[in-house]
Amino acid sequence: MPRKPGSSRKIWNDPKFRSVIYQILAILFVAGGIWYLVSNTLHNLSARNIATGFDFLTREAGFAIGEGIIDYTPADTYSTALTVGLLNTLRAAVIGIFLATILGTIIGIARLSSNWLISKLASVYVEVMRNIPLLLQLFFWYAIISESFPGPRQAYNPIPGVFLSNRGLKMPTLEGAGVTWILGGLFLAIVLTLVLANWARRRQERTGEIFPVLKPALVLFIACPLVAWFISGADLALNVPELKGFNFRGGMTITPEFAALLLGLVIYTAAFIAEVVRSGIQSVGKGQWEASSALGLKRGLILRLVVLPQALRVIIPPMTSQYLNLTKNSSLAVAIGYPDIVSVVNTTLNQTGQAIEGIMIIMAAYLTVSLSISVFMNWYNKRIALVER
Repeated sequence: MPRKPGSSRKIWNDPKFRSVIYQILAILFVAGGIWYLVSNTLHNLSARNIATGFDFLTREAGFAIGEGIIDYTPADTYSTALTVGLLNTLRAAVIGIFLATILGTIIGIARLSSNWLISKLASVYVEVMRNIPLLLQLFFWYAIISESFPGPRQAYNPIPGVFLSNRGLKMPTLEGAGVTWILGGLFLAIVLTLVLANWARRRQERTGEIFPVLKPALVLFIACPLVAWFISGADLALNVPELKGFNFRGGMTITPEFAALLLGLVIYTAAFIAEVVRSGIQSVGKGQWEASSALGLKRGLILRLVVLPQALRVIIPPMTSQYLNLTKNSSLAVAIGYPDIVSVVNTTLNQTGQAIEGIMIIMAAYLTVSLSISVFMNWYNKRIALVER
């Protein structure tokens, strides 16, 4: 059947058709660029007799790592070494997010205090910490920790079994099969506390009566680990650090590198979180404060029960960005010698020459962690969002 004159022009004038064509061309252009870069890189590596691929991960690492959550020796593989580095990064990020949220919330509320001194001190903290680069803060805290404290032989001993020196903070630790049971009891206490808090909130919405959650929660956090300890057969021992030679043996260590990294991340990020919390609280209308005061609620209860639940809808989206920034900023740990994923990969690629694969591992690790944080925070943001009727 002959085509009508001008039919092709009509199709091309269709915005939907043109958008599909442009998107296909864009995808082809990007795919062609990626193919060119990959093929050119592989050709150049082959010409220089440089091996490619991830087979090196199964070979013996041959280097030590200063600290880690899991057991590791130089005889382990590169993949195990990278796992240790990733877990060290996650430890710094998770603890840092938790502490920075608490400190930032306190400072953000303090900025709105009616007390002039408290408000100005909080403002000075925010302005100073936000305008000093994080890397300089890490150097500062590392220098303070490593230079201000004496050596192990002259270590401070404020509490029996606890020693503070330039090698870090040494503390007693628990050992035995009962430790796993106690941790399980703590996890059960956390779950039961969350269930109790949810029930108390629903009860308050239904009846208006406030159920005191704090005391039952304290009982749970004491009773559950004790019961788990008895169930385990009371298999538990205290490993107290002792000075042997030029350093301590036994116990648990918080190294100067980890302490400096954590201090820098928490203090720096808390300044930004404080501004997020302050703006979120100020987004709630003054009428909410006045109405709550008219009901006889104290200022602390007004903030906790009325203002903060509404402010969270404004706080959560920018707070997500701060959590992501803290996680990515932890890569600066390599500057002070903390063995995070970046430090371990740098050592790996120096030994193996697998630079491209090493950079890809770092990128994949941070991308996975960042996307996981984003997914969780987006889920929580949707959960607290206002539901239209």
